[in-house]
Amino acid sequence: MSVENITASMQNYLKVIWSLEEWSDAPITNSAIAEAAGVRLSTVSDALRKLADSELIDHQRYGAVSLTPEGRELAVVMTRRHRLLETFLVRMLGYSWDEVHDEADKLEHAVSDELINRMDRVLDYPTRDPHGDPIPSADGLVHKPAARLLTEIEAPCRVRVERISDSDPEMLQYFASRGIIVDAELELLEGEPYSETTAVSVAGVDQPVLLGKAASNSVWAAQVS
Repeated sequence: MSVENITASMQNYLKVIWSLEEWSDAPITNSAIAEAAGVRLSTVSDALRKLADSELIDHQRYGAVSLTPEGRELAVVMTRRHRLLETFLVRMLGYSWDEVHDEADKLEHAVSDELINRMDRVLDYPTRDPHGDPIPSADGLVHKPAARLLTEIEAPCRVRVERISDSDPEMLQYFASRGIIVDAELELLEGEPYSETTAVSVAGVDQPVLLGKAASNSVWAAQVS
């Protein structure tokens, strides 16, 4: 089956499920999908039923959702389209990293695999998008960086930012204004006890940057020596 043989809505849900699987080992529930997709729970239930009927997901009533091999293949195709489009918009058209998510969401359903492959060549086969998300190769391989959420890394230590969630454009603007971008090296400091904040020292910034739980749960990093 090709992605052209399923609806744009089904393409979106496969991509959402893939994204949830990619960065967390937690069971994927209807509620998690609804939150990530920004839709009502009843809407998700109807969509999952269609995906299950098409044998693109495994889903038992009230149970966790998982992609079938064919569903995973299609989800990777859509993820590759989305992340290459984001990269093209930033590198070639001058978009900022907080502007591209919605644009790529619209374009990914209209482009062909041939156009995506040509973009890939023009961009010299990038392996990550502007937010650090790995771009699947044309044969479906995905290299996931060895990174953890900032909240899971014990301070004090030095870390390199590997990936930043693009779900909140305003948060991306905030991160950029503080120098917290992909590949930036940060000093992870011990925060105030019971504050649920993460303190990081950024090169060129006099004062440590205090990140709340939502912000620190949006940054994946790897420790550096």
